[in-house]
Amino acid sequence: MTYLVSAPPETLPSVLPRELERAWHAARGAALAETDGPALLFRFLRGPAETPTDLALTDHDARCWAEAVDAARGLDTVAGLSICLRLLALIDLLSRAHWASGHIALHRDGAEISLALLQAASAMPLNREARFDTEAMRTRLSRNRSLAAMVPPDSTKTPPRP
Repeated sequence: MTYLVSAPPETLPSVLPRELERAWHAARGAALAETDGPALLFRFLRGPAETPTDLALTDHDARCWAEAVDAARGLDTVAGLSICLRLLALIDLLSRAHWASGHIALHRDGAEISLALLQAASAMPLNREARFDTEAMRTRLSRNRSLAAMVPPDSTKTPPRP
């Protein structure tokens, strides 16, 4: 199946972190059910003088995960496509970036992704190849951690009177 997408992956909108988390859980459920989705080709059209970007999902796991997102949100919508590609980019990031392992907790019944990583993956733009820029993601996460450290956890409470 081929999807012709009228814009490149780097222009797809951000998504809500909870939508990405739902997709993560839906993909896990589809994997446990051994769902087998069809091979997919996404052709991202660009300007008239530019070559389109093609993204082929032929790997069994990627097809399974895309099928789960398609069933939940529809790959024929911009939101569903953005969620799917961000999920795949997140999984790709976790497989390529050793530092990202600090943002995921593996359990016997699955894996839990840190809220910081979900938020970053929900908002970060995809690159031309529909992936996350590994170093940009790392920088964003470290900057967010630094900002969080600057704000005391109980900063909304009134200080005690002497």
